[in-house]
This record gives sequence, structure tokens and C-alpha cells, in this order.
Amino acid sequence: MDKQAKIYVAGHHGLVGSAIWNNLKQKGYTNLVGKSHHELDLLDGVAVRNFFDAEQPDYVILAAAHVGGIMANSIYRADFIYKNLQIQQNVIGESFRHGVKKLLFLGSTCIYPRDAVQPIKETELLTAPLEYTNEPYAIAKIAGLKMCESFNLQYGTNYIAVMPTNLYGPNDNFDLERSHVLPAMIRKIHLGKCLHEDNWDAIRNDLDLRPVEGVSGKSTPEEILAILAKYGITSHKVELWGTGTPLREFLWSEEMADASVFVMEQVDFKDTYHPGDRDVRNCHINIGTGKEISIRRLAELIMNTVGYKGELFFNSDKPDGTMRKLTDVSKLHQLGWQHRIDIEEGVQRMYEWYQNEG
Repeated sequence: MDKQAKIYVAGHHGLVGSAIWNNLKQKGYTNLVGKSHHELDLLDGVAVRNFFDAEQPDYVILAAAHVGGIMANSIYRADFIYKNLQIQQNVIGESFRHGVKKLLFLGSTCIYPRDAVQPIKETELLTAPLEYTNEPYAIAKIAGLKMCESFNLQYGTNYIAVMPTNLYGPNDNFDLERSHVLPAMIRKIHLGKCLHEDNWDAIRNDLDLRPVEGVSGKSTPEEILAILAKYGITSHKVELWGTGTPLREFLWSEEMADASVFVMEQVDFKDTYHPGDRDVRNCHINIGTGKEISIRRLAELIMNTVGYKGELFFNSDKPDGTMRKLTDVSKLHQLGWQHRIDIEEGVQRMYEWYQNEG
């Protein structure tokens, strides 16, 4: 990519998009375009078309998505499939109509079957049923990668789909209902520590920055205690969902961004499959570390990092989700990229960011 080429980053305020935006700037790209949700609603096909008409981007990175954790995926099933399909349809469709040179579509490893062979190779896609709790979101993301693959095969476009593992990092979502497991655990354990130490100034400051269901630092102590208890946070213990036994892989978001820009710069569609294959499929690329940690061990790591001295309680009446989801990243390694930040360093960075920037 030319350093002056116009690059549209959809979702540039989010966890992934903001990291990609910063990575591009650090690498010297000077013509970046981003619009907030209020400036451009990607669910509005007419608005997206008008945006592409006006901006005429050379390259597109589709990092915008409707996302959330296991609770949100279970409750808002229609939102997760409808909104993501609509965003993808609009952005990929307009990219094609406007002759975009290259597009990067970001999916998720939840596209793979619940009981996929571990570690999960790209070829595991569509070989068995999905995890029920996030099935609508996964189907939307599968549709997105198949759309990219199909445009490439029919029209000769250069659209690359990457499937990152669980991400965490700066600008993450710490909403107690909608966030992913790692940021949710950091916030819950942080608030548990504050309650355990009777540090009401820190509690009120946290809730002023991120109110929970309308409860802020200005609410009464009774209201604050009630809302925290609803999410399993009391003065003596923090409750987490499930048994703690599932294994998860985590990738620092800034490294995901580096891998994404690497793919945009170095990888073309022809590099994602074997020449001469009878059926061209599974052209997407896993992005991860190839390493995993149990939810219980992760919680203990966060406890030590935060300095929480109370009790952790795993509620086995709540769902665990997929028991194991480790990506096989050999395809990415063969293409020339590997991660550098492991989970211990990443959790420390994440908590420092939460305290200083949140």
C-alpha cells in the first residue's frame, strides 16, 4: 500500500479498529478516514453508499461489528445476526461497487464448531455444529468471510478475511453486561478489591466513568451495593460465570493490529490457498498466539495483578461456553507473522491502562 493511499477503517473507535488506526499511523500512512457511529450508521445502506461516493477509498479495513460477551450473545440473538449481516453487506458491497483495491474483513474464531479438533485449523470451518450461545454472531461472520471469498473467486477482487482469537487491550469494553470475559473480569475484580478495602472514592470514580444500568458514583451506597451484587461483586467475594475450567487463548489487540496491517501489506488472496486446489475454500487466516490459559488461572492472574485479597467464586450453574478454543496459527506463521506479548505481560498492561486511561 502506498503511504498516501486513502484507507477507510470502519470501526476506528473500537478495540480492534483503534489499534489498527494507530498502527497505520505509526507505519507512516497519512490518509486515513474514519467515521464514528453518530457520523455514519453502517446499518444504513444509503448512508454507506453516499460515504463511499464522497470518499472513494483505495483500501478498506472492516473492523466494525456488533459484539459482546456470552451474556449479551445469549440475550440479544437477533441483534447479533441482523446488525452484523447488515454492516458487512453494506461495507463489502460498496467496496466492490467502488473498485476498492483491497479489503480486510475481521471475523472471530467463534466461527468454528463447538467441538472442533484442537488446535483449530482453518479447515475446521463448517465441519460440525456451532456453540449455541453465540451461533447468530458466528453465522454472520461466516457469511462475511464467504462473501469475501466469493467476490474474489467470481470477480477477481482481493478481499482477505482474518479470524482473530479473543482480543483484549486499550479501548476495550468494560461494560459488566456486554463485555468479553477478560475485561469483565478485570473490572469485577478491581471493584471487588475496592469494596473489600472499603475504598468508596475508587468505587464512585469507577462508576462515574462507566455507569452500570444508570447507577453512577453519585448514586446512594445502597443503590451501588445492589447493582454490584447483581453482577456478583460483594465486599468479600467476586462471582464469575461457569466452572473456571474452559481454556481460552488471548491476543493483545495492538498485536492483532500489527498482524492486520502485515496482511494488508504482504498477503494477497492468492497466498491464502494452494494453487491447483479443486475447491477453493477456507481462505481465511487465523490470528492468535497458539497458547491457552484456563479461565480460573486467568482469574488468579488478574487477582494477583490487581492485588485483590477476597474470594473468587465460580458459579457452575452459569454456562461455560465452549470448553476449549485454541487456534492453529501455522498458516499465519508461514505467511511471516508471529506474536510477542504473552498473557502475563498483557494483563499487567491492561490493568495499568484501565487505571490510567479508563
